[in-house]
Amino acid sequence: MSTRGGDAETQRNEAFSRLFDANWAAVRHHVEGVVADDGEVTEIVSEVFLLAWSRLRPAAPMSRTWLLRAADRTLRARARRPVVRGGALEAVHSGMTGEDAATDPAMRADVLTALGVLSRGERRIIMLTYWDGLDVGDIAEVLRSPRSRVRRTLRRARSRMIAELGLEEGGVVDG
Repeated sequence: MSTRGGDAETQRNEAFSRLFDANWAAVRHHVEGVVADDGEVTEIVSEVFLLAWSRLRPAAPMSRTWLLRAADRTLRARARRPVVRGGALEAVHSGMTGEDAATDPAMRADVLTALGVLSRGERRIIMLTYWDGLDVGDIAEVLRSPRSRVRRTLRRARSRMIAELGLEEGGVVDG
């Protein structure tokens, strides 16, 4: 093995370690919003980082956005119907009301019902906003959609959620 090849492998390993350390928690958190089983979450996150490893270019490592898209593709490929976990419901409730989310089953049911009136795209943007904590620019990048469309869809989804939850328009926290 030549020194040059060893250096390239070392650079690749270091680039992947930085990528993994900086993004593992965010990717896992993203998947946990959809998948309830911890073993399956670990498996999906592992698949995402295995894909990242196979396509890694040390000089230009993937962004968090790329990793979240890869997680979404992996979730779709598993062909399971997404189920919103309780923690995600609490994050949406907290984001919509500005209050600490209680583990009250009635609150969860209200938020789940409110999410149910949204279109799939609106629900996705609400989850990316309140569960993943992404801003409009990041969401636009993840969804490969113009910022203006994301902003408009988020505004419409918030209004529908407010109406369904019986909240006042001024009481909602902007994400």
